[in-house]
Amino acid sequence: MIPAEFLVVFFGLISAASWGAGDFSGGFASKKANVYAVVLITQAIGVFLLAGSAYIIGEKFPPLDGMVWGVLAGIFISIALLSLYKGLSLGKMGFVAPVSAVVAAGVPVIYAALFEGLPEVHKLLGFVVALIAVWLIAADSEGITVQKKDLYLPLAAGMGFGLFFITIDMVSETAVLWPLTAARIAAVGVLLVFIALSGPVEMPGRSVLPVILVAGIFDTGGNTFYALASQAGRLDIASVTSSLYPAGTVLLAWLILKEKLAQKQWMGVAAALVAIVLISI
Repeated sequence: MIPAEFLVVFFGLISAASWGAGDFSGGFASKKANVYAVVLITQAIGVFLLAGSAYIIGEKFPPLDGMVWGVLAGIFISIALLSLYKGLSLGKMGFVAPVSAVVAAGVPVIYAALFEGLPEVHKLLGFVVALIAVWLIAADSEGITVQKKDLYLPLAAGMGFGLFFITIDMVSETAVLWPLTAARIAAVGVLLVFIALSGPVEMPGRSVLPVILVAGIFDTGGNTFYALASQAGRLDIASVTSSLYPAGTVLLAWLILKEKLAQKQWMGVAAALVAIVLISI
């Protein structure tokens, strides 16, 4: 029998790789289309993929509380995405991205420490190294002047993502895809309300739709494998390993777009590998 600790790390890393590929594809699409339209379409794609998969494999519909947790997860993720992209649009990307990513990973760790107890010392050290890795990989600029008001959006984004991690962990143990479907439907609803209130948004052209489709598939895969990771073992291990997704994004940019990585980003990739070893043993 495969150990549960191996499964949670395995699923968490697949989730990170999938989310990293989704962010890379979504970021590429956002250069050619409105970012909110891209996010909306990727979330909508997830509804059809998840619901269709649940129907095909015959997954039983979970109890009501499982679906409620799914809806809450969708609300949290939509708030996180809106806060993140709003923060990025205002500049200081080298501050917004790493702060939101570290907070997102840290919130479930604190929650798990309170309700599941502390893990072994070497795993705690792995969490610390992983948070440092995420910061190094996601930060892309130097000499940033930060004011108190600049903290609000990245903290909101990080809290939203962190609460998403926690609520997905709460879904029914007998079902994964249906609660995730509910999460995506709720996220689409919140995004539609935001777009309606913020004014007309130009929809992407047909040339960029295939890239958005790829982003939606990978993003959905990230959600699914994270849910499997959180069910397989401790919430903190699942959330921290899944939060290493920036490594996948920057490595794909290096491989495909030939973007140069800063020295600290390479250090972050190396730190991520060390964190994986510490968390896995």
